[in-house]
Amino acid sequence: MSLITTIDQDIKQAMLAKQDVKLRGLRAIKSALLLARTEKGASEEISEETEIKVLQKLIKQRKESADIYKAQNREDLYKIEAEEMEVIEVYLPKQMDRADIEAFIKDLIGRVGATSVKDMGKVMGAANKELAGKADGRTISEVVKQLLA
Repeated sequence: MSLITTIDQDIKQAMLAKQDVKLRGLRAIKSALLLARTEKGASEEISEETEIKVLQKLIKQRKESADIYKAQNREDLYKIEAEEMEVIEVYLPKQMDRADIEAFIKDLIGRVGATSVKDMGKVMGAANKELAGKADGRTISEVVKQLLA
């Protein structure tokens, strides 16, 4: 079952249960997925990889907004962004913790044959491809820099 079908069903359930917070997050996901579908062409279905990228983009936007609201002492707006992040994260694959990422990157460095920071591009390219949706790009970058230094 595609993500958009799942989202549609969850929107109906949230409406019936009068879950405003969940409904707001689900509508944001549906809107972003529909926008992604129309960018590529009206009849084309979007891939699972694209769906994950869309969800990650939504999470990133909300994190950035939440950080700004927190810095400006706007707890009311911060709370809205945090609630929507929680709803969106449910539909992403389980995220790896830092220890798992480090273990994976160590293995990857051995496979790629990287020896110094100059090889960071090779490692990052392979890591982003293999860890798509499972780890944040910033965290991957920090781990790669740390291990190649």
